[in-house]
Amino acid sequence: MSSLFECSVLAPSWFCDHRDILIYLAPSLLLALLIRALSARHPFFFLFTLAGTICHELAHFVAGLVTGARPAAFTVIPRRIGQGWELGSVRLTRVRWYNAAPSALAPFAVVVLPFMVAWWRTRSGLHFQWLDVALAFAVAPQFLACWPSTTDWKISLRSWPYLLIAGLAWGAKTGVSSAIGT
Repeated sequence: MSSLFECSVLAPSWFCDHRDILIYLAPSLLLALLIRALSARHPFFFLFTLAGTICHELAHFVAGLVTGARPAAFTVIPRRIGQGWELGSVRLTRVRWYNAAPSALAPFAVVVLPFMVAWWRTRSGLHFQWLDVALAFAVAPQFLACWPSTTDWKISLRSWPYLLIAGLAWGAKTGVSSAIGT
């Protein structure tokens, strides 16, 4: 007979299977929200976003190298742009339809880092140590850095042929499926 408070009774099985990782990441996620709120109030708090900014811009840089977009400049020094701030940038000199989306949307890969750290720290069970406080400050900005900026999204639209190809492939699959009767 299962207890009313057993994990599988209260939550989905994927949560129960990975609860140590998710519990480990909860303080970092809350810290990320705090960093975001504080950095919106004063530029001093950009210092706490630096680890995330470096990873975000490195993702663009590496994706640009791999896809042939030729990265030419890399900076993580914040600068004022209109009413807001640009925390970093990578200048790509050869953005084409085939490499725009992979290069611009590369920061999505940054979200893997917190989960890798959490897996490493919870392999032998959930045990918080002083090292985990420092890791929380290093991991928190990654949650903020994994979302592409507005400029990144605009650049990714240069890969519109991907949308056309995906739409044609989906249409062909749907047409074949309906012709077969599935």
